[in-house]
Amino acid sequence: MSQVKDWNNKIIEEFRANGGKVGGFYEGAPLLLLTTTGRKSGKLYTVPLGYQTDGERLIVLPGSGRPDWYYNLKANPRVKVEVNGEAFEALAQILDGEQKAPFLKKAREMLQEGAARSEEYAEMAAQIPDDVPVVALERISK
Repeated sequence: MSQVKDWNNKIIEEFRANGGKVGGFYEGAPLLLLTTTGRKSGKLYTVPLGYQTDGERLIVLPGSGRPDWYYNLKANPRVKVEVNGEAFEALAQILDGEQKAPFLKKAREMLQEGAARSEEYAEMAAQIPDDVPVVALERISK
């Protein structure tokens, strides 16, 4: 667990230091930082995530399973998003069934396109299960 946390922290630092740009594995990929409130601790937790757009909404999903950030936003859907050099509050909505199908398909396609750069992308595309949660993030009006 500590390796993942260290990996994420390095990406978060690089993201913030370079206006949302990172190199290495995620270079050129659409990336955002999602900050959730811990459902048990009340502490703030930030994770880097790839995203898709759907009009004004940003769509995120884990590669597999249900990570802590998912349970945190399920308990408290008010989150902070950092993307494209700006930070804002958003409401998270978990998409179901037909709502999420096109985003699962697009996530797999995006990872397959990245397979030319890395075998890990191809492996990740193959590992996205149909029951993975898909979350829409919608900016809260000021």
